[in-house]
Amino acid sequence: MNRNLLFLIPALLGLMACSSEPEPAAAPVPKAAAQPARVLDYTSLFPAAGKVSATVVPDHLLGMKALPGGSLADYDVKGRKYQMFIIDTDTTQNAAFLMMDTKDQMAKGPEYLPHMGGYFGMYGDKPLYCFSKLHYVAGVLGLPKDLADPLAIKLAAQLN
Repeated sequence: MNRNLLFLIPALLGLMACSSEPEPAAAPVPKAAAQPARVLDYTSLFPAAGKVSATVVPDHLLGMKALPGGSLADYDVKGRKYQMFIIDTDTTQNAAFLMMDTKDQMAKGPEYLPHMGGYFGMYGDKPLYCFSKLHYVAGVLGLPKDLADPLAIKLAAQLN
């Protein structure tokens, strides 16, 4: 046998050992479903008189697609049922944008409230009084404007 061939055999065996089959492609990792942002609890800021319950809603406060989560309180005063809400948007700019989104969810022609920086109009079959203060959007659902206004002013005073 030729001596050159004897040197080639170990080299060829080494090359064959180094080659490997391609590794199978890794299975795609499914993306986690988007979780709503963490919602802070501001239920302690709601007035106590007439409050039936208070809770933190993780997303779509008042059932409104435009709204994130927030704090919500249910009231029953002399047979009148209504709700108050607070949403923390982190920045005043986000609060302004959220006010516009909320306004767009109201029936045609909501009334601008210059003293509150908000709007009054109908959301579905209920009156909605909402305003922004600092980085909050808050309001009252279910009362006419003359009854909602003093409650909204009191709620606004709690938002610092």
